[in-house]
Amino acid sequence: MPDVSHHPRTQRLFLVLATFFVANALLAEFIGVKIFALEDTLGIDPLRWNLFGESGSLNFTAGTLLWPIVFVMTDVVNEFFGKRGVRFISWLAAALIVYGFVFAYVAIALAPAAWWVGVATGQGVPDYQAAFAAVFGQGLWTIAGSLVAFMIGQLIDVGVFHRIRAATGERMVWLRATGSTAVSQLVDSFVVLYIAFVLGPQQWPTSLFLAVGSLNYVYKMAAAIALIPLLYLVRRAITGWLGADTAKALREHAARD
Repeated sequence: MPDVSHHPRTQRLFLVLATFFVANALLAEFIGVKIFALEDTLGIDPLRWNLFGESGSLNFTAGTLLWPIVFVMTDVVNEFFGKRGVRFISWLAAALIVYGFVFAYVAIALAPAAWWVGVATGQGVPDYQAAFAAVFGQGLWTIAGSLVAFMIGQLIDVGVFHRIRAATGERMVWLRATGSTAVSQLVDSFVVLYIAFVLGPQQWPTSLFLAVGSLNYVYKMAAAIALIPLLYLVRRAITGWLGADTAKALREHAARD
C-alpha cells in the first residue's frame, strides 16, 4: 500500500483536525471557570448524589461541554494519523494553552482605563477589571492540574487505543474509542482534582476528592458513549472525502506508526 501521508488532501485533513482539536482544548480551558448546574439547565429537580459520605447536586465546569469533542477528535486523529499525530497535537495544544494563560495574566496586569472599569455597571458588573481578572485569572494550581491531567490522559489514550487496535484490527471502532477513553479519563478525572484541589490551597478531604472525581468520570464516559455515532459519522465523512483507498492506506500507515 502506498505512503499517502504526504498527499495534499491528507495534509489538509491533518491541519483541519489539529486546528479544531486545539481550538476545542483552548476553549475548554478558558470557559471551564464557570460551574453550571446540570439539573437547572435541563429544567429538572435536583438529583441528590451521595458518595463516600459526601452529597450534592450535579455541578460541572462549562469545559465539560467541549472535552467530549476533544476525545472524539483524539480518536479520529489516532485512527488516521497514529501515535505521532496525537502526540504532536497534544503537545501543541498544551503549549498554546500555556501561551494563552500567560497573555491572560499579562492582560490582567495592564492598568485599566478609568472609564472602562465602570462601563458595564448598568449590566450588573460594577467593576469590569475585577470581573475580567476573576474570569481569566484562573488559579495556577487549577491550570497546572488541568495541563498535567490533559497530557497524561492523552498519552495513555493513544497507548490503549493502539493496543486495542492491534487486537481487533479494523473492526470495533467503538471499542478502541471508548476503551481508550475509559482508561485515560479515569486517570485524568482524578489527577486534575488532586493537583488543583487536594495539593492546592483548598486541600479537599479524600472523601470529597473521590466523590467529585467519580462523578466527573461517570459524566465523561456517558458523553463518550453518547458521541460514538459522531465518531462513525466523522470517520465516514473523512473516508468519503479522501476516497476509500487513500483512507484505508492512511489508517494502515497509522496502525504501523
